[in-house]
Amino acid sequence: MSMLALAATAEQTTVRLTSQTRILAAVLAIVFMLLILELIRRDRLQERYSVIWFVAGLGMLAGAAFPGLLKLVADLMGVRDTNVALFSIVLLLLLGLALNFSVIMSRQAAQITRLAQERALEKARQQAEEGRTSNGASGQQALESEEQSL
Repeated sequence: MSMLALAATAEQTTVRLTSQTRILAAVLAIVFMLLILELIRRDRLQERYSVIWFVAGLGMLAGAAFPGLLKLVADLMGVRDTNVALFSIVLLLLLGLALNFSVIMSRQAAQITRLAQERALEKARQQAEEGRTSNGASGQQALESEEQSL
């Protein structure tokens, strides 16, 4: 096919979903949202993270109910093909989730380090108190040297 013929077919691209496909997509979106609610109920997913997934489920449901919405989004993005728009949106969402979870992991790693240091200080204090009862002042010196090394 020539480039002109490809451009003509791309401009006439519409989102065509059969009613069976739309129903299946809607059912999958609803099952996905019910799964999110069940994970929250069982304390397997915290509420603050569930919002992202629930919004994704609503997006899936909106896409199933209004297939022309994807064409509108593709036009707003300046993309000719709705598949490119869909994959671009999904890719951006996944990159956003990866960044969000990286920030969370970094915060938790810093918290784990802080907790480990606090635990080491507590252990050193306990050893110093035990040493003070048996050796006197040498236990206090061990505690001070431990605090300086951290």
